Parts: sequence; C-alpha cells; structure tokens
Amino acid sequence: MQGPPRAELTGLLLLGGASSRFGSPKALARLEGETLAERGWRTLGEACEHTIAVGKVADGLRLPFPVLDDGSDIRAPIVGLAAGLRAAPTELCVALPVDCPLVSAEMLVELADACRDAARFQRGPLPGAFRRGTLAALGSGELAIHRVITNLDVAVLQADPTLLVNVNTPQDLEALAVT
Repeated sequence: MQGPPRAELTGLLLLGGASSRFGSPKALARLEGETLAERGWRTLGEACEHTIAVGKVADGLRLPFPVLDDGSDIRAPIVGLAAGLRAAPTELCVALPVDCPLVSAEMLVELADACRDAARFQRGPLPGAFRRGTLAALGSGELAIHRVITNLDVAVLQADPTLLVNVNTPQDLEALAVT
C-alpha cells in the first residue's frame, strides 16, 4: 500500500450475522494464520486511520479489538453499516464484510477515491464506500443495501472478480487456502 492510512477515512469491519451456511462464526475462521476478522481489521488499518468493528456484542466473539454493538436484533449488513456510519469520526467510510478476505487496502482506497454518495464494485454493494449523508437512505426500513442505494449517486468500479470472493461455506474457505 502506498503512503500512510488516510486520516479522512474510517474503515468499518462488518463482522457478519448468524453464519448459518458456514456453521460457525466466519469472523473466527482462519486463513493463512489469522482469523478473517484479524485479516479484515489489518486490511482496513492499512487504508484508514480510523477503524471500527461492528457486530453483535452478544455473540461474544473473542477478538483482539473492540466491537461496537450495532444496537439491533436484526441480522443484516445494512444494520452494521448504519451503526458504523453513525459512530465514524469521518464523513467518508469504507465498509468491508469479514467474509471478503481477498479485498486489499488498495481496493478500499479506490472505492473511497471514487465515492460520491457511495461507491461499490461491480458485484454488489459490499465492500463499498459510503458518505455519512447516506444514513437517511439506510434508515428507510429496507434491509437490502443494493435496493437502498439505487436512488443515490453511486460510482461502480471494476475489480478482479476473484478478489471479491465471498466466503459463505467452509468449502469456500478451503478453496482459498488451496489457491
């Protein structure tokens, strides 16, 4: 990564929901010697001066960094995104789901640089960059981020699809460990 972490940028690590297809918390799954949560936290720290991990404190995940409770019983990425934007010390945030372990700091900075109201890659709303002003739209009651941002000014960037892989099952994680 070129240069120091961006002072005007907050990284939001979305720790995930029930992990029903995975069978255990994805945040604690290991890849290349670190948990997916540690990997995401490190990546965000390379890009952003400020980092916030958002999840359900009641899940009791034992992580080496604090977790901001999203304040809701609903398990949906939009809940964590909204909680993170509210807590962020900066106007601009990048959100990284814990189950996207191949996204790099450079990719997050590209999203931030392209952000108007929001920015995303071609494969859908997360990972993404969001301005705090999107909170009103996120609080509309709709739980699908891709539907909420349709009326916003969103930059869509292209990225190598293999880097946007989403780990949903133990087999997905095993495939990454092999490649």
